[in-house]
Amino acid sequence: MKRDDNCIFCRIANGEIPSRTVYEDEEFRVILDLGPATRGHALVLPKEHYADLFEIPEELAAKAMVVGKKTAAQMKAALCADGFNLVQNNGACAGQTVSHFHLHLIPRYESDGQKIGWNPSEPSPEELDETLKQILG
Repeated sequence: MKRDDNCIFCRIANGEIPSRTVYEDEEFRVILDLGPATRGHALVLPKEHYADLFEIPEELAAKAMVVGKKTAAQMKAALCADGFNLVQNNGACAGQTVSHFHLHLIPRYESDGQKIGWNPSEPSPEELDETLKQILG
């Protein structure tokens, strides 16, 4: 098993640090976030250590989304949420604060005051073409 003994999420996911566990199987633990954006905010944590989306194997990343979807559906019904965000950040500039892959499950309520989003830009068709050219090589 790939672990980082200095990683708090490795320790939580493997039961070494107590948590409020919403779901658990052989590969994942879903816990309530201690600093929630909204009531019920939870984290899907793989039990093995991967720093981010670029390290986690594709099969495990896909399973994280399945676990997230099932848990979010259960939480949406139980908490009477009006909507749901599933958020996955990679790198400090993208908001990742713990270098252990995790998926945020954030129940949304009509008047929760949260703003999870961005300010859309207005690139020209030429800028979009240049970006596409860079991506495709």
